[in-house]
This record gives sequence, C-alpha cells and structure tokens, in this order.
Amino acid sequence: MTNRQKAHRLTQGELIVGLVVLAFAIAIILPMLARMGGRATRMVCGTNLAGFGKAMLIYASDYDGGLPRAGGPGSAWAARTPNWRASSQADAYGMTANQPGRASVSASLYLLVKYAEVEPKSFVCSQDGRAREFVPQRYRARGELIDYWDFGPNPPGHVSYSYHMPYGSYPLTTSSPPGLAVAADRNPWMDSPFAKARDFSLFKPNVAPYNGTTEQSRAGNSLVHQSDGQNVLFLDTHVEFAKWPNCALEEDNIYTSWDGADKARGKPAAFGSQPADPNDSLLVNDPAVAPR
Repeated sequence: MTNRQKAHRLTQGELIVGLVVLAFAIAIILPMLARMGGRATRMVCGTNLAGFGKAMLIYASDYDGGLPRAGGPGSAWAARTPNWRASSQADAYGMTANQPGRASVSASLYLLVKYAEVEPKSFVCSQDGRAREFVPQRYRARGELIDYWDFGPNPPGHVSYSYHMPYGSYPLTTSSPPGLAVAADRNPWMDSPFAKARDFSLFKPNVAPYNGTTEQSRAGNSLVHQSDGQNVLFLDTHVEFAKWPNCALEEDNIYTSWDGADKARGKPAAFGSQPADPNDSLLVNDPAVAPR
C-alpha cells in the first residue's frame, strides 16, 4: 500500500470520527437550543403580562380601583361581543334601558388597547398555535384601534391569555388580596382555536390529598411553553413563571373554581364558570367556538 493510500484511509477514519462527534454534539446542543428558545418565549410572555399589570393600574386609577371590565355593572359573559366595531358602547355590548348587555372576556382586555395604549401584539404568545396580532384592516375595518371594542369577530385567534372572570359577583379591584392571580397563559380546560382542551381526569396536583406525580401535575398546566408551567400576573403586579397551576392564595388553582373545600384541583373552567368566592382566582378565556 502506498503512502498516498494510507493517507486516504486515515482521512476516511478521521471523517467517521468527526461525524460521530458531530452527531453527538447535535444531540446535546439541539435540546439545549430548544430549552433556550422556550425560556426566551417565556420571557416575552412575562414581559407582556408585566405590561398588562402596569396598564391595569393606570386604568384602575380612572375607574375607582376596578380592573378592566367591559360593558355595564350587570353585563354578563358572552362568547363574542355583540358588535365589536359599533360606534357606541351601548351598541357594542347590546346595552339598553332594560338590558345590562354582554361582552366577551377579551373585550375587557381590549380596554387596555382602547384606553391604556397597550399594543395588540402584546396579547399574542409565539407558542400559541397560529395566534396572530389583531389588525382591524384584515376585517375591512378602516378606523383606528381606539374605535373598536374587541379583538375582531373571533378574539380567541388574537388573544393568547386568560383573565380573572370580570363578570359576575367577584371582579377584581385594587383592594382585592394581592396574591390573587389576574392573568396568565390560556386555560388548559378550554378549547383554543389551535388545540383541544385537556382531559381533566388525568390531572392530579402534587399536594395532599392527591399527591400526584410530576406528569400528573403537569397535566394541569397551560398547553403552551411545553406544559412546563405558565406565566402568571398577580394583583400586586409581579409576574412569575409558575411550575404548577395551584399557585394563588392557599394553593388555589388559577384555572379551576373551588369544589367545596378543594382548591388545588377544583372544577375545570367552562364557558359561564364563576369564582366560588372573592378569594378564588379563576382565569378564563373565551371559547374557541361560540355556542349557538
């Protein structure tokens, strides 16, 4: 064998070793990059929610301490706001002398766009399926953002976050306990336009009396962020990435209403759900499909 042939064989061996090393490096680096990307998305969501908190305080200062709440004092939760591009508040929410009106959960959040200069893109998480920024012109609406009352005719496609139920007996005010949750990633027990709700029977919190496993506890997390947890805005305006949903007052689950004394698991949210008590955090979003 000539020296040239030996050199050629050596080069092939080195190539094989190099490929093995490269494959090994890719196996290590890709998951690391995915985790880094996930953390970056969490940070963006956390920044979005922190912005909501500041804007809500500004809003509350003008409305006797009340957090954003669309419609009138007696308005009820509607899957869709009656007329999102109406020329008046009464027409938007269907308010008359005899009717207190109706509004979606997203309509309450839209008040931050209308009156607190929060941009619609802040309501979209990049990991939330195909959710995209609300742009009125896509619906052939020619006015400014402040002219409207909701995120278009199908708000779930433009809002990635859940909000404490604003309609009913227990809306939040700045005098509510500071440990209550105000907003977070989507509720996992409600269908989104991009994913079906989780099976509630698979969820067991990692606290007594359930003592669920890590995977059983993760089943209660929001569907975004690889189900590792959820960004949560609390009433004291701090934001944290909570690894488990039972993160509010007394291990209260932010995505369920109390079931008697059970706060950690509770009852899964659905369209029409209400908090059980003034201290019951219940974060909901509008259903993917409006009930007929």
